Amino acid sequence: MSLLFSTRSSGVEVRRLTLGQKFFAFWINHVRQAMHSLGELWRTPMASMMTVAVLGLSLTLPVTLHVVVKNVQSINHSFDEAAEISLFLESNLSNREVKNFIKRLEIMPEVSSVSFIAKDDALQEFKDLSGFGEALHYLDSNPLPNVVLVTPSMKFRGPQAAKRLLHKLESTREVDIGKLDIEWLERLNAVVRLMEEIVYTVALLLLCAVVLIIGNTIRLSIMNKKEEIIVMKLVGATASFIQRPFLYTGMWFGLAGGMLSFIVVTMMLWWLESAIGHVAGIYGGQFTLTGLLFSEFLVLVGMAIGLGLLGSWVSVFRHIKEIEPDKI
Repeated sequence: MSLLFSTRSSGVEVRRLTLGQKFFAFWINHVRQAMHSLGELWRTPMASMMTVAVLGLSLTLPVTLHVVVKNVQSINHSFDEAAEISLFLESNLSNREVKNFIKRLEIMPEVSSVSFIAKDDALQEFKDLSGFGEALHYLDSNPLPNVVLVTPSMKFRGPQAAKRLLHKLESTREVDIGKLDIEWLERLNAVVRLMEEIVYTVALLLLCAVVLIIGNTIRLSIMNKKEEIIVMKLVGATASFIQRPFLYTGMWFGLAGGMLSFIVVTMMLWWLESAIGHVAGIYGGQFTLTGLLFSEFLVLVGMAIGLGLLGSWVSVFRHIKEIEPDKI
């Protein structure tokens, strides 16, 4: 502690602040230092903008990958909901047995809906669509079986659950063959899981890069203000008073980088939306890109601020401690 702050026997009574005044002064001091650190960034616009641009672009890649995975998952969920089991019934079943079988299916908790396609209707549809209508007149009998289409309930629309339901239905005596074309869905799920792992890996690496970038920027700022820090220590400034402006600088960098990342991702989605809509229209479908929700935006900004504080804290904790008046 400097002699400037030592107790003086001048006879003047020192007025003590109340608890409310201390609380108010604490936050006033924080706001003042936060605005001062923001002003420091404003006074060096080019250097600050370059740092914010690097941080924003570093955050843009994992955020973009997250948006891509989220949209692929939405497509995947729509395919899951469209999963359908085709049951080809035994040819020797009577109409009564078929109706009883359908009624049993309708009351099963694993089944959401049941549709029946009679073999005569199937043959007529095949005649209309195949172009072999004249040739089919030479058949002695209808070779097509009765078909029951089963839509699983929500809990049984995943690949594994749908397979279990298929095996259960195939074990009934009325069913000759059951079919569930789900291999492509399993491949899609595997691709989605791989994309998620890639997103987590890339995000971890880039978030570490953000911490290092902010830490190095704060280190350079500390080195530029080395003499000022020494003077503050000589007059008795506390460690928290010296460190706080640098921590706020890291916070401002993180906030600006997170906002820039959100803007870039939003512009990218806006740019790609028409192209993706055109491709979906060619395949006879409709697809709308889903961007970041408000909650995801808050998570992005909060994470960016946290990374800024972490990077600045690591740099401040290491370098300010090494600056001491007796080492100059």
